[in-house]
Amino acid sequence: AGIMQRALRLQQEMTDRVVFMRQFLKHPHQVASIIPSSRFLERRIVELAEVGSVHTVVELGAGTGGTTRAILGAIPPGATLLSIEINPQFCELLGRIPDSRLIVQRDSARELRESLSRHSLPAPEVVISGIPFSTMGRIAGSRILKAISSALAPGGRFVAYQVSTRVADLARPFLGPARVEVALLNVPPMRVYRWEKHAA
Repeated sequence: AGIMQRALRLQQEMTDRVVFMRQFLKHPHQVASIIPSSRFLERRIVELAEVGSVHTVVELGAGTGGTTRAILGAIPPGATLLSIEINPQFCELLGRIPDSRLIVQRDSARELRESLSRHSLPAPEVVISGIPFSTMGRIAGSRILKAISSALAPGGRFVAYQVSTRVADLARPFLGPARVEVALLNVPPMRVYRWEKHAA
């Protein structure tokens, strides 16, 4: 059974990589990288986000679902993960993940509050984002970060994994300075940023 599961997982990863690469070539401004995140990066994102005792997590730019699966593997049984993804092909892949805690919403990250309201979800304790802030205009990026900041629960965490440093500048007016580390075991190497929203 273990060999069979590993074989299926490898097959799924290869399918995900092919879909991811095609979507990157079609929509380079929407997709952050030419290949999905490494397992090492996924684990580090989940550790920094501290999702072990949360009720609601939002993932922005879920892609083919590698990070989504890592989050689902770490959140409690009664928690909810709302994955917001703008790409219809990625949404279709995410919809195949067999986990009742996962809600997949095809939408823009700018509509975060509306998406939470649509599913009657409370303010999330964690927002995790893989959307590429480096490829969007300053106004669009600032709107998304303002939406994240206002939607987060007091004391909540925002974790963004990015190739460039642009998100740190855009987020500073809303969330202050970030804690940052570099995940070298990824292609390309990624910066992982973490902010905490001050409790009111």
